[in-house]
Amino acid sequence: MKSYLLGVWRVLDPVYYSLTRLRYVMDEEQRRTLFRVRLTKYKGRSTILQDGTVIYKDDLLIKIHLHNVKIMNELYAVTSDTKRAVYIYHMVKKALPMLAEYVNNHQRANEIKGIIGITTLHKGSARLGFDNVNISNALYRNYKRLTFSPINYLASSSLHQEPVYLFMSKDELISRYGL
Repeated sequence: MKSYLLGVWRVLDPVYYSLTRLRYVMDEEQRRTLFRVRLTKYKGRSTILQDGTVIYKDDLLIKIHLHNVKIMNELYAVTSDTKRAVYIYHMVKKALPMLAEYVNNHQRANEIKGIIGITTLHKGSARLGFDNVNISNALYRNYKRLTFSPINYLASSSLHQEPVYLFMSKDELISRYGL
């Protein structure tokens, strides 16, 4: 059943990609990385990040999306939740320098305040430099929990927690991962 759902997802993913204004972050050889991104204006509550950066409503951010189909294809045969988590951690860590370059070279780099993502896989994200911020709007949090349920089912992992925002300021991203 899971392999069938993954096959359907592989077919639908290009349609989703084309409808969401997402762009791939490319590596040095112009291969697609784990990240798909788009510009967004933040609509949540003001948040102070660990490095002192304050994210206000309507600040310009790069919204990051993990390419979940790519992850699931690579992890399909891995059955250990711990091995899956470690593998995803290293995949993200490897892709962050290309994201830093993308943000640094973006035509609106001077306006971009940082990056934001929403995930249920946030264990270990602080070691990568992300700040985890709870989603205060219960309706939106439940909506995200519902939309993450297919990936959580396919991942068959017990490591999924409540969805949270992941933030990283542009300065933190560039200082940690800039080339």
